This record gives sequence, structure tokens and C-alpha cells, in this order.
Amino acid sequence: MVEIFDPKSIDFDKDYGTPVSESKVMVTLNIDGKTVSVPEGTSVLRAASIAGINIPKLCASDNLEAFGSCRMCTVQIEGRRGYPASCTTPVVADMQVNTQNEALAKLRRNIMELYISDHPLDCLTCPANGDCELQDVAGEVGLREVRYGFEGENHLQAEKDTSNPYFTFDSSKCIVCSRCVRACEEVQGTYALTVEGRGFDSKIAAGQGGSFLESDCVSCGACVQACPTSTLVEKNIEKMGQPEHSVVTTCAYCGVGCSFKAEMKGDQVVRMVPYKGGQANQGHSCVKGRFAFGYATHKDRITEPMIRDSIDQAWRKVSWQEAIAFSANRLLATQEKYGKQSVGGITSSRCTNEETYLVQKLIRAAFGNNNTDTCARVCHSPTGYGLKTTLGESAGTQTFDSIEKTDCALVIGANPTDAHPVFGSMLRKRLRQGAKLIVADPRKIDLLNTPHLHDPLHLPLKPGTNVALVNALAHTVMQEGLQDQAFIDSRCDSQAFSQWRDFILLEENSPEAMQSITGVAAEDIRQAARTYAKAGNGAIYYGLGVTEHSQGSTMVMGIANLALATGNIGREGVGVNPLRGQNNVQGSCDMGSFPHELPGYQHVADDVARGNFEKSWGVTLDNEPGLRIPNMFDAAIAGTFKAMYIQGEDIAQSDPNTHHVEKALKSMDCIIVQDIFLNETAKFAHVLLPGSTFLEKNGTFTNAERRINRVRKVMAPLGGKEDWQVTVDLANALGYPMDYQHPSEIMDEIASLTPSFTGVSYEKLEQQGSIQWPCNEQHPDGTPTMHEVDFPIGKGKFAITNYLATEEKSNRRFPLLLTTGRILSQYNVGAQTRRTDNQVWHDEDVLEVHPSDAELRGIQNGDWLGITSRSGQTVLKAWINDRMQPGVVYTTFHHPSSGANVITTDNSDWATNCPEYKVTAVQIEKVSQPSQWQKEFAEFNAKQQGLLKQGREAKKARVD
Repeated sequence: MVEIFDPKSIDFDKDYGTPVSESKVMVTLNIDGKTVSVPEGTSVLRAASIAGINIPKLCASDNLEAFGSCRMCTVQIEGRRGYPASCTTPVVADMQVNTQNEALAKLRRNIMELYISDHPLDCLTCPANGDCELQDVAGEVGLREVRYGFEGENHLQAEKDTSNPYFTFDSSKCIVCSRCVRACEEVQGTYALTVEGRGFDSKIAAGQGGSFLESDCVSCGACVQACPTSTLVEKNIEKMGQPEHSVVTTCAYCGVGCSFKAEMKGDQVVRMVPYKGGQANQGHSCVKGRFAFGYATHKDRITEPMIRDSIDQAWRKVSWQEAIAFSANRLLATQEKYGKQSVGGITSSRCTNEETYLVQKLIRAAFGNNNTDTCARVCHSPTGYGLKTTLGESAGTQTFDSIEKTDCALVIGANPTDAHPVFGSMLRKRLRQGAKLIVADPRKIDLLNTPHLHDPLHLPLKPGTNVALVNALAHTVMQEGLQDQAFIDSRCDSQAFSQWRDFILLEENSPEAMQSITGVAAEDIRQAARTYAKAGNGAIYYGLGVTEHSQGSTMVMGIANLALATGNIGREGVGVNPLRGQNNVQGSCDMGSFPHELPGYQHVADDVARGNFEKSWGVTLDNEPGLRIPNMFDAAIAGTFKAMYIQGEDIAQSDPNTHHVEKALKSMDCIIVQDIFLNETAKFAHVLLPGSTFLEKNGTFTNAERRINRVRKVMAPLGGKEDWQVTVDLANALGYPMDYQHPSEIMDEIASLTPSFTGVSYEKLEQQGSIQWPCNEQHPDGTPTMHEVDFPIGKGKFAITNYLATEEKSNRRFPLLLTTGRILSQYNVGAQTRRTDNQVWHDEDVLEVHPSDAELRGIQNGDWLGITSRSGQTVLKAWINDRMQPGVVYTTFHHPSSGANVITTDNSDWATNCPEYKVTAVQIEKVSQPSQWQKEFAEFNAKQQGLLKQGREAKKARVD
């Protein structure tokens, strides 16, 4: 019998020792009498593992390139001298391998004896006991005694490093296998670890020999996962012991959509381990997904429903039944008094597809209007508009894996290593292999400092000038004949192309004409255009630095134009790839959260599409688009919009022009917030319903590559209900019947009404692991790469992208431009990460200022700075560095007291109302006290926290 390698039979819980070979050529060999057939390039170690033959190993792991240092995996090969390491020995046709005999057994015992002679023998009290490869291999090779003793020189007194909040480094237990160093280099790409010294003096060091916390380590956990001993071990393992079962689920942070094994002890999460079978992350993780899950059981969690008549009253804890009845009565009374259009709701990009679908269904079927919107409005709504117009589908075109075949990556307005760190690691790996990098960003991002990166090109454009830049790039492509005319002729609308060509070749779009607008030298723009167009495979990745502008939709169309003109669409290694911010931004859009679209981007005015939903839902639906979030705020202040149901979003912190948002919230009679904490919006609420974290629910998320991943419940909801169950209860209380027993039934309904989800089901997700939509009769297993043959609109359509300067301009009063972004350790509004030890890295938002701007104003590092815009004022500490260009300042928005959105304006994208967060004219000056808004915020926060405490204490007193 021949053991033949089958990629579909890979056991993701097993370590095969070395990476899989992608070769299609098969090689047959004999191992211990077994005939094995594997791809050419496979190591003997992996071939043996595939055949079910175990060869001891310590330095080898199947997510790392073979290293051959431990010598535990030595074998005998007929016709060869000595005992080669099986991890570094590739298979050869007809090779005869022997993995077990007395000579090999003696050699392995002797090697293990040397390791153990310099290793503490404290197995019973070691935190890795039961999960230690060194312990396991010692047993495998039959080591029963150590002849050398501990009298000689050893490392047993080495100091333990506990500086990292999540794991410890005990070098006395290190066997210098280098797996941690290699994981940091090959998987993460940070190069934070190294081997210092030689021979017996060799040791693992972080950075220049300081602590882990002081080093460049980004706490992704790759080193911890790679360690075969307890040298690197989670503090949770030290505290709680080894887990006893696990459940595979999907991370609820960014749009990468990493798969994790939630390793449990009873109903407690001990650790989150990246799952090798996760098709988005392939066994890698970042500090948030790997370690920052403690918020799920934080003491601040809202675990009981609460109501009050006004925001000046203390909360009253009530039963679920009473809270739902109170909410339904308030909503019905509001509509009876002010009309059907006086209420609406906001879905969440943190909740599952199924939950989001039900909220928009509740609004349309039970509220009777289309006043539904989502946080995607304030981040990626221009992606939907721009890509739908040009390519016919409002989503990214590629898998993350596609980067492995990219020759040039053009990164615009995105910071992958901070906001999408696992993809950032994939990108860095490809850059180390020789792919070219072009970054268009006002700020120097960490990607530009990738180790072993050759000649990156940074285009430090002025905030607000994206369209001018992309037009200049496209002008160069067309003027210099760099376009892919064959692709254009066969795949694109000829009339639209002709009109666009005439437009883009206008002198006003040339790099020379645009350099005074963008601040980028014309020759640099031309060089970038040539590099991208001539690369072979050019891929564009963009983020909120593209969409959060008054010309966000125009810029997305400009990006699509550039990809179409160069033929970089429809195959691996190319494409237009929006990096979605939150875990389910793509899904919340897919599920019909916008006021003008039903699930699957079907317009509410489409009689056929709307008719299908009416038949399924048993109601007549409004054929007019409802209110967008900004319209809801304006209508609330005007007195016509009076009630809102908000599931899992914090608009009081995340939306622009905070003064305007707060005024709108105070103008409403009933705000129902469903969330896991008393967030900033909930402080204005009349009903607070406990939400559930991703650990407490079943469902699906859809990541930035359209990948639908299962979310599996690992613990019971602390509030007693999953989020979808709350929406069902509210719908029934409003008189609209909903009856679902499990989220799988909701997905079946979604699939029946949404063309791109036709073939999606939980059963299929369990079989395939994940599915990338569209999944239908034409693509029964999903669609990893979009637009391979044609576009949903037939031909790709070039769009005219006139550059229009933003209304938000700097002047003598406001001479600086403020732009905003994220940081690795924190997530979005920070409600989750601020309740974890991630606070160690970023416990406050600061203002980054260029040294020349600081010197002009006499500013020193750490000074308090008043930041004033046309909308308001806030105060932040100064951080002086040259990542910014002169005239531009930068901050993050993860801490509510920072008030970053107090100063952002209500300027927005012309097509979608996506706020212009990235361009705010400001002035900065040294101050000695918080802003007026910050003082009022502190008072209001203290009051609302006190009212929450009163409600909790009152309930406790009643119980006592």
C-alpha cells in the first residue's frame, strides 16, 4: 500500500515538522518499509509524519523553514554516510529511509542527555508540564538517567524576565533551539529576537539584551507558540494550569478574521492559540487576538438589563421580559406620536452576520422603515460605492494569500502592521523575498522599516490630496504607454475608457501639475507609476486613509481605474484590496445595513428584489431609502427623529463632531443600547441590554477577503442571551413574529434571499472551513479571486475622477492639518482593549508633532497641547518625532477622554457621507489644563458611572 499525500487530509492539530511543499511533482520513497508518495521538495521528516511515522524533533516546526540544529531527527538513508537530519533532507525518488534502530536510538538519547544536563528537573511544578515537547521527546527516546550531573558550568540560575504582561521568559529552561528567533523572523517579520554568544555561551536575547517589554517585540505570541519548553509561557498557564478542551472560533478584532482555538478549562478561557487551519491567518496572530481576550469577563461587563426614564436617573435593574416590554412600548409610543419614520437603528460591525441581518430585518419589518445604518458608513462606505461603480462588486478582489505572488505592493492610506498585523506580517514576508513596496501616506509607517526591504518608495502626500495623486499616477501610465491595452480592449467598456483616457491625459493631471498640490515630487510619482505598472503583478491595498475623505468614493474609483489600466485585476497577486477595519465590516455591509440596500446590495427600489423579501418576511417594505446616520442626527436635533436601537456600536465616541452627536443623542426620547459595557453612547441611553462577546455566541463573520468564518460559542453568555436572541425578543414584543432556534436557521434565510450567499450553510462551512462569497451555482465552493473572466457589470468601467480640494483647508488661524489612525495594541474605540493589559503599551492618545513644528511653538516632548479646530478643542500630550511631515499632526482615537472627534468636522464624502476624519485644520499651543469639553466629559462620565453604581447597589440591596 502506498501512502499518498492528500492536502485535504492535513491534521491541523499535528506538527509535521517542516512546511508543506507546493510542488505538483510527486516523489515516491520508502520509510521503515512503508511506501510514501509526497510532493517534490518535501522533507524526509514531513514525509514520515504523513505516513504516520514519528521521528523525534525539537528545533523543527511545520510553520518554520528547516533548521537542523537539534539533531534529534537524525535518520539513516541507504547509500549515504552518517546520520543526516531528516528535517533538512529533501526526499528523493526510491530513497530508502530507516528511522528506528539501536544506533539512532543511542545517538538520540545522548543528544537528549546533553540537553537535560543543563535543564532544571522541576517537571512536576513546571507550568508546561503536560504540554512540553522536551519532556515528550525525552520519553520518546527512552532517556532514564543523566550521567553528567549539574556540577559543571550551567545556566540554571539565569534570571526570569516577567516584563511582558502576557508571558514570561525563563532562560534557565532555554535549549537554544532558535525556534522563537526563527518564528519572529519568518512568521512575524519583526526580528526582535536574536541568539547572542557562541557555543555554551549562546543565549536568546530580546533586542540589545534588554527586557522583552523594552525590545521591538510586538507580542504576537509566535515565539511563545514555537517554544518547545516552558522558556516562553503564558502567564495565564502559570496561573490556571493546562487547558483540557478547545473550540475553534474566529477573532473579533480586525478585518483579517483570524481563526483561533479557544483553549478552555471548564467554562474559562485559558489561552487563545492561533489555529493552523485558519485560512486567513494560517496559524499566526497579533497581540490583540492572541492575548487581549480578558475583556470578555471584565468586572465592567453589563450582565443584567437596565432601564430608566431619563439620563439623569439611576439605572434600574429589571428582568429581560420587563426590559424588552419597556423598549417595545417606548418605540411604539414614539411612532404613534411622531410617525413611522421617527425611529431607526444602527447595526454593528462587531456582531455576527446573523445578528446584523436580524437588526436590519427588525427595522424594516417591525419598525416599518429603512432607517438602518452601520459603522461602515464612517469607514468603508466609499469602498462599496466606488468598487460597485467600476468593478460591479463592492468588495476586495483577492485572498490574503494572493500577496505571495505579488511583485509590487502599492499601499495607500493603510498601516497594515498596526491595523491588520497578521496580513502585515504576510506582506513583510513577501517584501523580504523581493517584492517592491510603494507607500502613499502622509506619515512614515512601520512597513517602510521592514527588515531586509530594498528601496521602498514613500510618497508623503498632503492630507486630502489622494485623488490628485492617483490621477497623476494614472496619467503617467497612459502618457508613457505603460497600460495593458489588451486587457483594456477585452475586459473594459470601450466608451468609458475612451472618455477616461482623454480626461486623464489632460496636463492638469500630470505629476508636474499635481506636485504643488500633493507635495510629492513629480519624478517620485512617475517612478511609482512605472514600478507598479511594470511589476508583472501589482496589488493595491488601501485603508481608511483613502475612504475617510470628502473625495473617498472618487479615490476608490481612481484606484480601480489604475488597476484596470494596468490589467492588475482577475488573477492571483494583483487586485484592489480594501483592508476592512473591524472584524465584520464586510459582513455588516453584505447583510443590508445601509438604508438604501437590502442584504446582498439589492436596492430597496428594486421591485423584484424587494418582492422576494416581502414574500419571505410577510410584510410590505418601504421602497424609499431611509436615513443615514448623519441624517438621523440632524433629524433628532430638528425634533422629528426620536428613538434609536443601537446594537454594538459606540457612535458617541466614534462619529465625528462630538458636540453635534451628543446634542442629537440628548434630543431623543428613547435610546436602546445593546452592548457589553456602559460605553459612551450608553451614557445617553434609556435602555441598556447586555450584549454578548464573540466567545458567547454562534454565528459567522466575513473578513476583508470576503471569507465567511464560523464563530463558535465557547462559554455561556454572561447576560443570559446571545445578541440575536435579544433582537428576536424585541421583534416579537413589537408584534412582528420571529422564530429562530439557532443562527444556522438565520443563515439559511440569508442564503435564500441573497444571491452571493446562495450556497452558504453551516454544514458547508464545517466541511470547507470557510467560504469566500460569491458562493452560488457558478461558484459552488466560493470565489477566492474575483473578476477572473468578467465583471458583474459585464465590462470594467473607468470613471472620471476630477480632483476637488477639500473644503477643510489650513490657513493662518489653523495652519496645521490633523490626520488620525490606529495603533497596534488598541482597537477602535478601545472599549475592549482598554480593559486588558494592552494598556501597558498605549494608555493614552498623544499628538505626534514634527520637530520643526514643535520648535516653532516651543513645544517639548510630553507637553500638554491644546488642539483647536473649527469644530472644537481638546488637549493631548505632545510626542515629537519625524514620522509626520512638517505641517501635519497625527493622533489616535482609542481613549474616549481624548476627544479626538471633538475637533473633527462634519465634512464628509460626497457620495456616502463617510466622515472626513483624515483632514482637519488645527492650531496647537501649550496649555496647562484640560479643554472645556474634557472637563464636562469627566463630570458627565462620573455622574453616569455613579448612576450605574446606584442601580447595581439598589438591586443588591433588594436581593439582600
